[in-house]
Amino acid sequence: MRNVGAVGQCAAAALLGALSFAATEHVQAAEYAQGIYVLGNRGPLAGVIPPPGFYFESETYFYQGYLGGNRVFQGGGVVAANVKIDFSANFASPIWVTPIEILGGNLGFSVTIPFGTPDVAAAAVLSSPRIDRIVAGREHDAIFNVGDIYLASFVGWHSGNFHWTATVLGVVPSGSFENGQLSNIALNRPALDLSGALTYLDPALGYELSVVPGITVNWINPATHYLTGTEFHVEWSASKYLSKDLSVGLVGYFYDQLTGDSGSGDKVGSFKGRVVSLGGQIGYTFHAGEIPISTNVRVYREFDVKNRFQGTATYLTLSAPLWVAPPKSTPEPKAIVTKF
Repeated sequence: MRNVGAVGQCAAAALLGALSFAATEHVQAAEYAQGIYVLGNRGPLAGVIPPPGFYFESETYFYQGYLGGNRVFQGGGVVAANVKIDFSANFASPIWVTPIEILGGNLGFSVTIPFGTPDVAAAAVLSSPRIDRIVAGREHDAIFNVGDIYLASFVGWHSGNFHWTATVLGVVPSGSFENGQLSNIALNRPALDLSGALTYLDPALGYELSVVPGITVNWINPATHYLTGTEFHVEWSASKYLSKDLSVGLVGYFYDQLTGDSGSGDKVGSFKGRVVSLGGQIGYTFHAGEIPISTNVRVYREFDVKNRFQGTATYLTLSAPLWVAPPKSTPEPKAIVTKF
C-alpha cells in the first residue's frame, strides 16, 4: 500500500475519528463479523441421526453481504469501513455414528475441515497491522486458505415421531490465519459451541419440523488480542414431503450476541450483533445403485440486522453413507418344555 504524507496522515486520522464516532451505534460485532458456528448450516431433520456406521457430508456455502453506511469492520487487526464480502467455502465432514449407547441414545463423532476463498473488499482502511499506523484507501483480499478444524461429539435419541440430539462442538485453530489479512476463512479463536436439536417427523403425513438452539463461547484470538463475546443462535425448518424422496419447506435462523466484544486488540468497542433470516429449502434423495445420496439446497435472506453484514446465504449439501452397520439380530426365543 502506498505511503501517505503528513497531510494524508492527518486526513486519515480525522477519517478514523469521524467513523469511530459514527460507529457508536452501528459498529461491526464479532471479529470478522462471523461466529465459528456458521448460521444456517443445520436445517431439515437436524435432530435425526442415522444408524451406526460411517458417513460423509459435503456442504458448499456461498454468502454475499455488505456493511455500509460508514459502519466499521474489524478483522485480522484491520479496521475498515464500507465492506463487501463474497464468500465461497466447502465444509467436508466424515461422520461416525457408533453402536455405543448413552442413556439410550447413539454416540457419534465428526470432523469438519473448511476451505475456500473469502473475497473481501473495503472502501476505506483505517488501520492495519501490516504497516502499524493509520492509513486511508481501499483494500481487497481474495485468498484461498484452509479454515480452523471443527471437532464434534453428539448423542441422538428417537421416540416415535420425535428425534433429538445434544452436540458439543469444539474449534481448534488450524494455523493458517494471517494477521493483517482481510481474507481469512480461519478465525484463529478457540471456541466451544453447545447445541441441541429437536425434530418432529411424521412419515405418514409427510410433515417435518426442526429447531436447533445453541450457545457459542469464544476464547481470545492470540494473534489480534480480540475477544468475541458469547453468542446465541437458533435455526428452524418446516417442511412437507411431496414424495418419499422430495421435500420443500421454509427455513430460517436468529442470532443474538449476548455479551460484547473486548480484549486489548478491540479497536471498535464492546458492541453486540443481531440478525434474523428467512428462506426456503428443497431436498431430494436419489440412489446410486443401493446407496442413497441426499441433496439439499437452502437459501436464507437476512433482515433486521444490527452491527453485522446483511446479505444472502446459500447452502448445497450432499451426504451419503460409506458403510452402515447391519441391524442387530434378535435371538430366536427358546422353546419352553412343560412337563406334565
